[in-house]
Amino acid sequence: MLFKFFVISLWVFHLENGAESAKVLGIFPLAGRSLNILYNKLMKGMADAGHEVTVISAYKNKLPIENGSYTDVILTGFEEEYEKILENAKYLETAEQYPIWQSYHMHQLNLMIDNQTFTHPNVLRFLKERHEFDAVVTEYAWGEAQLALSSYYQCPLVVLISVGGVNSWVNDMLGNPVPISYVPHSWMLGDFSQGMNLLERLHNMLFFLYDQFLIRFIQFPANDRIIQSYMPNGPKAADLYHSPSLVLLGSHSSFRQSTPMAPNMVEIGGFHIDPPQPLPEDLQLFLDEAQDGAIFFSMGSHVKSKDFSAEKKQLIINAFGRLKQRVLWKFEDDSLPGKPSNVMVRKWMPQIDILAHPNIKLFITHGGHGSILEALYHGVPTLMIPVFLDQFNNAFQSESRGFALKLSYRDRNFTEETFHGLIKEMLINPKYQLRAQELSRLFHDRPMKPMETAVYWIEYVIRNKGAEHFKLGSLKLGWFEYCMVDVLLVLVGIVASLVIVLVLAFKWAIAWFGRAGKIKQQ
Repeated sequence: MLFKFFVISLWVFHLENGAESAKVLGIFPLAGRSLNILYNKLMKGMADAGHEVTVISAYKNKLPIENGSYTDVILTGFEEEYEKILENAKYLETAEQYPIWQSYHMHQLNLMIDNQTFTHPNVLRFLKERHEFDAVVTEYAWGEAQLALSSYYQCPLVVLISVGGVNSWVNDMLGNPVPISYVPHSWMLGDFSQGMNLLERLHNMLFFLYDQFLIRFIQFPANDRIIQSYMPNGPKAADLYHSPSLVLLGSHSSFRQSTPMAPNMVEIGGFHIDPPQPLPEDLQLFLDEAQDGAIFFSMGSHVKSKDFSAEKKQLIINAFGRLKQRVLWKFEDDSLPGKPSNVMVRKWMPQIDILAHPNIKLFITHGGHGSILEALYHGVPTLMIPVFLDQFNNAFQSESRGFALKLSYRDRNFTEETFHGLIKEMLINPKYQLRAQELSRLFHDRPMKPMETAVYWIEYVIRNKGAEHFKLGSLKLGWFEYCMVDVLLVLVGIVASLVIVLVLAFKWAIAWFGRAGKIKQQ
């Protein structure tokens, strides 16, 4: 009887807390390893909350599931194809400036991935099985073909933006009112904390206008063709563009510019970060014995420091050799010729766990969004060596917030003396560590943990059948209505009519008084 009472109590508690199991589909075809860590963590969080999760991606889940279920639909071959793209990309030759057509290449890459996704035999087989789902979760990368799955399964759509905050296309998608007069486009490089001048605002507007052109004249038609291939008579891409019920932003206000946010935009930056785990014995001993502190150097998963030029590797080795601090270097080769005695190299290192060690005084990184959030989580000052894409902007943002310095890989001043000087500046000057710790306090000061926030809002959207009450009314307006062009035209028409009436009246009065004068003279 006691056991029955216990089971019934748990069941009642389960119902009262709205924890009924839902069926959630995640689709994440982009095969970047660092990105898939985020996707995997988010979907594991939903499974651990008791839900039935199915994920279409390039990687099989290897994380333990504590409660619900996690089913993989593997995009075989995507990982290998993505690795080939990285090998041919020549990221180390990228200049620190985004040409305006940068967006076009990103659109084309994502269209290729979407085409391959919806012609993949595993996906086609899965779609024919006609499952039922309560929500679809996907990363938005200019792919309405993925968004269309919410229409295919007649359920709410949740979009994840893993790489950062309020991007231009996200604002447009949700009708979020963010003026381009003070909010820089994602491709705009520089410190705009004090605003933009006339030329910068002009440049900013061109980026936004170019985005709109690509979305409406290239992206929508291409995605329409993909949608029709697996869902004849399916919805139009233009309609799907405004369909998300919820957008989860992989950002936090401690790191981004303050901007307006629609009610269905929720920040969950740092949701992938778990409490630190014990380090391998050799790493633990190496850091514990670092009496003068230690530095962690990692360029992430997309960029490999083993591929640095021989000159660049040598100057880094020389600079590290001049330090009294110990250095952990994630180096993807079996050996590093000329390695100083204070440097330890490994092909892979547990980054989050290393950053948690109290002897870590500096983190040298590529400036990837995830790495920055992990540095903020642990309050570690950061020296950034950005190489491509959002890393340049992340480095500018980090430097403007006072916890980081930057030295781009292709910077002409990237010399041994410059590199060593920046390291010494960040180790000696306490302002960087103090600022990192201050931002870390802001990062942790939340009513809920970010993973709990993500799970709550996805469940909220499911419970409330898409939470239509959160969507802004601006989505129902055409651009001429949103910008009040029709109202301005009416006002201009009224003013013009009044002017015309006054002019005609004035002419009539002059003519009348003229005739009256002639009659009087006669």
